[in-house]
This record gives sequence, C-alpha cells and structure tokens, in this order.
Amino acid sequence: MTSPDVSPVDLAALGTELLDAARSAPARRAARSVHAGELLRQTVLALLDGTALGEHESPPEATLQMLRGRVVLVGDGREWDLVAGTLIGIPPERHAVRAIEDSVFLLTVRHEAPASGTIADTTRTGAER
Repeated sequence: MTSPDVSPVDLAALGTELLDAARSAPARRAARSVHAGELLRQTVLALLDGTALGEHESPPEATLQMLRGRVVLVGDGREWDLVAGTLIGIPPERHAVRAIEDSVFLLTVRHEAPASGTIADTTRTGAER
C-alpha cells in the first residue's frame, strides 16, 4: 500500500497570505484546508480585527491553535481570550469566535466516521464555509 503524498506546510507564510486575502474579501476573512483526511480536517483561518465567526454548533471534537494575533472564543456564558501560541479544546456547545486584532489560527476538527459502504468527502475547502 502506498502512502499519500505528504508535504510540509509553512503556516507562517500561509497566515500572511490568508490575511492579505482577507483584506480584499467582503467578509474580511479567509481560510484554507491544509489537511483533509477521512476523520480529521485542519484548516487555517485568518480573521481581520473586528471580524467574527457567528455562533455555530460544535463539531464532535475540535481544537483551536492560535498562530498570530488575538481572538475571543465565546461559549455558553463564558469566554476565552486567546493569543498566539495558545491552544484550546473547543467545548461541545454552540460557540463563536471574534477577532480582537488581525489573527490567524489553525482549526483541527475530528469528524464522525463515514457510514459503512460510503466514501468520505474530502474535497471541501475552508473557503466553502
């Protein structure tokens, strides 16, 4: 069995690229998937100061790792102030993310195993969110 092609990703360079893209995007944010496996997806997101990802449901399991800037993760009646270099497990509850300054973070999400006999969809990119 051959293993898939694996190449390193320069997260610092990608973060700069995504912040540049966010500056010209109407939503003031940009994202790119850097790994899309059967059970695990990793996406780098850039949010400009004042931009938010509105409240949404939590996936089965996820982490947010700050690469640059500062965001606030807002959960059920609580908040976490996150800066570059911090990592947090996203609580299993509705939540939102608000950028306090231009920010870049790595979102890692574990998906449920696909049903037996189906093919996992790994073609969706972070830009489709």
